[in-house]
Amino acid sequence: MKHTPTIRAELDRYLKQESMSLTQFGHIAGMNRGIVSAIVTGNKSMSVNQLDLITEAMDLPEGYFYDLFIENYIIDTPPNMRRIEPFLFRCAELDKLDAIRRVVGSIMDNVLYSPKLFDIAEVLLAQGRHEAALLLYEGVAEAEKYQHSERLAICQYRIFTIQVGDDQSRNLSAATIFKAFIERLDEIDQLDALKDLANVYRSLRKWNKVDEAAKKMKQKAKAQYSLKHQQESRERDESAKKLSRPLFVYISYADLLCASVCEAQGDYQQALDYTYTYANLDWVKETDDDTQHWVSLFKSWAEGNTYVYKLLSGDISVLQDYVEYIAVTSATNENEKISKLLNVIISANQYNIDVEGILQQFEAEINAFAQQQPSSDDMYTQQVIPDYIAWFGYELAYYYLHRGSYIDGFKHLMYAMVSYHTLNNETNFINCMGLFLHFRDYAVSETKAAFLNFIEKVWMTNVKKNGTADHRG
Repeated sequence: MKHTPTIRAELDRYLKQESMSLTQFGHIAGMNRGIVSAIVTGNKSMSVNQLDLITEAMDLPEGYFYDLFIENYIIDTPPNMRRIEPFLFRCAELDKLDAIRRVVGSIMDNVLYSPKLFDIAEVLLAQGRHEAALLLYEGVAEAEKYQHSERLAICQYRIFTIQVGDDQSRNLSAATIFKAFIERLDEIDQLDALKDLANVYRSLRKWNKVDEAAKKMKQKAKAQYSLKHQQESRERDESAKKLSRPLFVYISYADLLCASVCEAQGDYQQALDYTYTYANLDWVKETDDDTQHWVSLFKSWAEGNTYVYKLLSGDISVLQDYVEYIAVTSATNENEKISKLLNVIISANQYNIDVEGILQQFEAEINAFAQQQPSSDDMYTQQVIPDYIAWFGYELAYYYLHRGSYIDGFKHLMYAMVSYHTLNNETNFINCMGLFLHFRDYAVSETKAAFLNFIEKVWMTNVKKNGTADHRG
């Protein structure tokens, strides 16, 4: 049988090696002699705080003995949450994710520990320690996977929101798994869950799924809104405060999402009908400042999208009004500006419109898009905006290349290719590659070499990742 070393033995060896008394070591570590003696003799277990003091006194790196701590005081003894909880928080502080993973794996055979681990995960999430929280949520979800519990659904919601990132393939997988758990959430939580799910599907351009999530969200939000004003109970008011937006927003945002679905399908008249619906908010009963803020936003979005759908329908007469709208309404919001300028360039490519003056007007903003990093926790900002930026790069490249501005065209095309590779968006990466191949004869040798080197690099990455070459590179 393999002998497991102990922290006690390591400390005893150190004291003998340094010819140090218990009193001397206790003075260095800030611990009294009795506690040090009890630890060395094995008569007392230790807390993670005491372990950190001992580690520092031995002039060792933080967390040096954490693996032994897990062996000595968690795996080899009955689990004690009074010891485990502070240890998990300390591991999260030091980014010792492997240690957290070992602890979770060692205790989660017993589902009785799920509630406490879930509570710890919620605190870690609030502290911004997402990777550490993810390990706990995954452990709880695995332990409760056969239980039809709301806690399991919340864990899956948290896992979904944490996992969503740059990789759109991974995002689709996360969304597919989470979708099955939405109905198990609290009725109020379901609204934010459907909003977040719809935004991820929107970034993936899975329009049928956006439509499905939006219509479910609207149905549920209308029911909650009606109930709220039928029963003005304290319980109902308190539950509504859990939402990240005023309740009416989920109804109107559903219409906005449905309009975007119709836009993607080329049904601009139906998109306008949805837009007129969310522009009319006379039915909203609340009058507080937050409500008025959102009412104002929806009216502004409706004004802009009315221009957009007319423009995409071929009504070029609204272009200048739309550009003025962009300049006025997007002065402080770069996220909105990128989506609005994207509409301009899409229309320009669709109807062969010269928009060189407009591009010059927003030249500084366009050059800044490549460096833009979404900083919000909101799913729309996290997911839709990076896709819009990449999409804008592609449309701008298409515009310049077809007008013979090859330097600008290839510059924006390279940015779009890199962005879609980062997003792991295979379809649009191939579209970019196709555009390059169509115009490659117009590229100078350095530009051509840069594109071919990047394509080769992507191809080799796929070979290493998949064990074989595939059509992505």
